[in-house]
Amino acid sequence: MIAPLTYQNKLSINLVSKPKISSGLSRVFSAAVVNRQFCDMLLEDPYVALKKGYLGEKFSLSREEEDLIVSIRANSLADLAKQVNRSLSNSY
Repeated sequence: MIAPLTYQNKLSINLVSKPKISSGLSRVFSAAVVNRQFCDMLLEDPYVALKKGYLGEKFSLSREEEDLIVSIRANSLADLAKQVNRSLSNSY
């Protein structure tokens, strides 16, 4: 026997998207995780760290991403990541 058609209410769902982390930012943090010297340079002088790159490879960052990292003063990589995440979350 075929079941009778039933009426179903349509519900609308609002999804809030999370900010996307660029591959350039991911590479910066990956380099800092695997190399203590790069991590220290990133925390002490982020401008120089970003310009030098890691293992001869430059980071592909937007101007805004570069400005954001350079403007943050952090005592640890975790603190830097937290501040970057907070800033990106606020801008979306």
